[in-house]
Amino acid sequence: MELWAAGVIVGALISVVTAPVGVSGAVFLLPVQLSVFGVPSPAVTPTNLLFNVVAGPGALWRYRRDGALRGPLARRLVLGTVPGVVIGAVIRVFALPGPAVFRLLIAVLLVPLGLWLCARTLRPGPSRRDSRQDHPHAEPSGRAVSGLALAVGVVGGVYGIGGGSLLGPILVGRGMPVGRVAPAALASTFVTSLVGAAAFAVLGLVGPGDVAPDWGLGLACGLGGLVGGYLGARLQPRLPETALRLTLGTLAVALGTLYAVQTLR
Repeated sequence: MELWAAGVIVGALISVVTAPVGVSGAVFLLPVQLSVFGVPSPAVTPTNLLFNVVAGPGALWRYRRDGALRGPLARRLVLGTVPGVVIGAVIRVFALPGPAVFRLLIAVLLVPLGLWLCARTLRPGPSRRDSRQDHPHAEPSGRAVSGLALAVGVVGGVYGIGGGSLLGPILVGRGMPVGRVAPAALASTFVTSLVGAAAFAVLGLVGPGDVAPDWGLGLACGLGGLVGGYLGARLQPRLPETALRLTLGTLAVALGTLYAVQTLR
């Protein structure tokens, strides 16, 4: 019960900070599950997907109520990341089961993501008006978005973050406004996490090792994320976006560096 209570608190705190910028929070919850809660690898990946499934509707309901989910971007992201996350789940179970390799993968993903967030925050791209006038191709095309979503879906399936958490900062860095990207990225994360969790449930019947999620801890963290995500989405217009992005970027770099050092040792 103490472990589950801690999971609720951690899930809520992470989601309050990450939901306003379109990140589910699973990318930061995963190292906590490995190091603090002791969830074994590769079971930590479906546990993370379970968190996304439970926590996602909180922020999505608020964004939908505000009309922020309208438009084709969410559909493109979902159609691209769904097949990718299935491929990533297969790779995770049969090709990357070892904890050392998994920790190195965390470092390889978190450090560039954190540096990207910080760089794009400190040196923002042109405004939407400037993008249309001086950089007409600043925003990626629909085909490029779909291809990127497929590639990120594969990585997300391996990492257990659904893919949207990586798509968000990439698309914002390419010139898309956060208000448009954040709801679509969270929608993609929610749908692909459903598919990924189902894929791991099937692979758990035939794959080696413990690949079933920690249901109690995953549900506890998800319930906390459900509340925290709703609050974060509601507070998005009032929160200082620059401070949030810098905090997320710094945290990602610090966690990635920590796991890189541990792996090398």
